[in-house]
Amino acid sequence: MSKSLADDYPEAASYIQKAVDEHGEDWVLENYYEQLYPLGQVMKMPDKEELPFYDADEHDAMTREERVEMYQAWAEYRENLRTGTKPDE
Repeated sequence: MSKSLADDYPEAASYIQKAVDEHGEDWVLENYYEQLYPLGQVMKMPDKEELPFYDADEHDAMTREERVEMYQAWAEYRENLRTGTKPDE
């Protein structure tokens, strides 16, 4: 992990490095918003674009609005599972 990422995000850097070691950089980039970024609820997390192996020409990153929409949809899905209802019921 780059020195600046470890300096800026000391707690998160170890989680990101562990994910890279276990799954590889491509997996981390592909699954960042689903698997790692939610840790931002309990610690300071970098944006995907800040990862040292992120390449804007090769990888996509979600805008803040897209992330909010995705997480809201997940929350609605979990609530539907919890209550046993279908959307729009």
